[in-house]
Amino acid sequence: MPISELDRKFLDDLLAAPSPSGYEQPIQDVVRAYAAEFAETVTTDRHGNVMACVNPQGQVRIMLAGHCDQIGLIVKNIDEKGFIWVQTIGGWDPMVLLGQRVQVWTRSGPIPGIMARKPIHLQSPEDRKAVPEIKNLWVDIGVLNGEEARAAVRVGDVITCELHQQTMRNGFVSGVAMDDKVGVWTVFTAARRAALQSPKAAIYAVSTVQEEIGLRGVQTSAAAIRPQIGLVTDVTHATDCPTIDENQHGRIKLGQGPVVYRGPNTNPRVFDLIEEEAAKHGIPYQLASLGTPASNDAAQLQLAGDGVAMGLICIPNRYMHSPVEMVSLEDLDHAANLMAAFCVRIQDDTNLIP
Repeated sequence: MPISELDRKFLDDLLAAPSPSGYEQPIQDVVRAYAAEFAETVTTDRHGNVMACVNPQGQVRIMLAGHCDQIGLIVKNIDEKGFIWVQTIGGWDPMVLLGQRVQVWTRSGPIPGIMARKPIHLQSPEDRKAVPEIKNLWVDIGVLNGEEARAAVRVGDVITCELHQQTMRNGFVSGVAMDDKVGVWTVFTAARRAALQSPKAAIYAVSTVQEEIGLRGVQTSAAAIRPQIGLVTDVTHATDCPTIDENQHGRIKLGQGPVVYRGPNTNPRVFDLIEEEAAKHGIPYQLASLGTPASNDAAQLQLAGDGVAMGLICIPNRYMHSPVEMVSLEDLDHAANLMAAFCVRIQDDTNLIP
């Protein structure tokens, strides 16, 4: 069943907004506008996290976290020929940047550019075997010299791959920065759906910043909210494409529902309640395990204050940290429904002590 026009517009607006870590203001404008339609309070802290609350008078505080920042690049130098040299924001495979259209986000708006390298005809045998490194890649914005480039672009401007999305078959969508704009979509959509069901708990949907450079925004937002319960939604690796070993990374498929994690980063009672709500409402999900803290906001949120009872509900994603990430819209919809059902389930006397 397709998601509603309202839900799809929110997702489209998120995907169209640039948000490299430290440059999240454009996407947070989208989040604030959406949250204002259903939340009783919408606030932004000094770090840039956006926090929307449903039922703030609730005794139990649930924090729903999805990070809005995406991986990107930042301008380090502009040489005399006008070529732009960059540093990464977050974890990039340099191979996926070759041949990409990019956008340089300046004070006067985005400037189109490309990333490429010496043509194959001119490469030596050693060149052809070499694995590209970021330090050897540049951005070309089509200028004649450094003076022209520096008049348009400043050191410290950020760069993204060209923001786009493409509708695929079977309700799949491919594009830039599904990680983790789909998580932001999930937690705010879940809060909106829960608000329609008179929840007892206070539900805080948080669009966290700077996850990609060290799980930073979740720490500052959790310090303000002081949640007893936390649910994080991030993307996780879909393993249903070639070259990925399911025995090492689990069996996770697009279109089979969100992924619910078990392991030391999650609270067993929270996990049980998530499973019960999935069964009660007929929501499909996939089971996965993790023997270490997650490499996302859940790792830090669990440790906030005197401890947070954690759940981790993730969206399967093919080709993570590339310009062609792919997710299923049905998985997003099911994740939001499952998260909303969990929030409504929580009562003042719900026992989450393991």
